[in-house]
Amino acid sequence: MTDATGPSRPGEDERSDAATDDQPAAAEADASAGEFGRQFAAAAEKSGLGALARDEKLSGRDLLTAVGGIRGILEALLPGLVFLVVYSGLTSFAGQDAQAALVPALAASVGLAVVFTVVRLVAKGQPTQAIAGLVGVLASAALALWSGDARDNYVLGFFTNAAYAVALLVSLLVRWPAIGLIVGFLMGDGVAWRHDKRKYRAAQILTLVWIGLFVARLAVQVPFYLVDNVEALGATRLLMGVPLYALVLVFSWLVVRAIYPSSARTAE
Repeated sequence: MTDATGPSRPGEDERSDAATDDQPAAAEADASAGEFGRQFAAAAEKSGLGALARDEKLSGRDLLTAVGGIRGILEALLPGLVFLVVYSGLTSFAGQDAQAALVPALAASVGLAVVFTVVRLVAKGQPTQAIAGLVGVLASAALALWSGDARDNYVLGFFTNAAYAVALLVSLLVRWPAIGLIVGFLMGDGVAWRHDKRKYRAAQILTLVWIGLFVARLAVQVPFYLVDNVEALGATRLLMGVPLYALVLVFSWLVVRAIYPSSARTAE
């Protein structure tokens, strides 16, 4: 007596076994990506990005918190601004050569970063951002002092932007767009967004936009480095820092608001 389902076709059993074998691998990939997404989403939540993502209306307070707050913005901008002003002032108006102007400009920048860190510690606030900024300022200053070239104060930023761009590009190539992972966990969606064509496409677009941010910084700033225009390099570094970051955050919020229902955005 034959099976009611009929005889199996050649290769059917093999395909079924292969599909079964692929299921544990897919589940393992989901678990690994899920853990990665949870960690980044937790960091994003602490920075205020979670509240921003779930806002029904764009809140200026949440946007300000997401970019670091007033103190965070000052910590991000002022050391670089002070370096640029002191260096440009000494070379353009005081008549000092570039080598002589480098040390006081770096000293002013590092000194201000130290002050910000001390204020954070004394106020018993969250010192992580200030400490991270101080480490970056110190490392950049050390590189510039070692080379004796003021433009090298900006080199580490090139590597940072390149690393972010490459990491996001890899996430696209392996079909796990990183911004989708972060948004998915911020919105309580986990990795389910990958099975929703609209959300997956939005995750790809957002990841491409963030790649564009980092690539744009490199495309504009590296040529100024190559022609040794420290003033233009410093100015574009400031303009393409927090302001451009905030602009991309607003665009990301608009996309997230379009693909997630109000209940998800206002959920705890």
